[in-house]
Amino acid sequence: MFTDRPSDPRRIGRRIVLSVVLVGALALLAFLAADGTSYLMDEPEACTGCHVMQPQYASWQASRHRFVVCNDCHTPADPFGRAMTKVRSGSSHAWAYSTGRYPQEIRIRPDSGRIVQDACRRCHVEKSESAHHGGVEREARRCLDCHRHVGHSDSRSTS
Repeated sequence: MFTDRPSDPRRIGRRIVLSVVLVGALALLAFLAADGTSYLMDEPEACTGCHVMQPQYASWQASRHRFVVCNDCHTPADPFGRAMTKVRSGSSHAWAYSTGRYPQEIRIRPDSGRIVQDACRRCHVEKSESAHHGGVEREARRCLDCHRHVGHSDSRSTS
């Protein structure tokens, strides 16, 4: 006969399933409450959901790249890489915002820097292959080393 003891494998299995469903439902609720669906879109306004991003959004609007959406520069071009970057960034941003542990000054991470570098070269291939930039590539410099404020305007922009 079956017993109704806590060590009964069927009862433990039900508890695990119930726990997973409950955690999943709470995660979905949090995702929807935080307008997480905006991470699935390409609209730059999605980036303003977090108040610390307001200066970046305003500087992007004033830049010559204002017709290029954030994801064009800040996520990889391939669909899988783009999805994975959005999941990683979205999770990181949600955690930082929810816990209040976000930096006052937004800084680009090394892996994000590579994504932006690839985006620069993808759109500006003729400039990255010009004679002027040939020496830069030999020196292993990145576009952002000289053109840091092009995507987000700043008076210090060199181009």
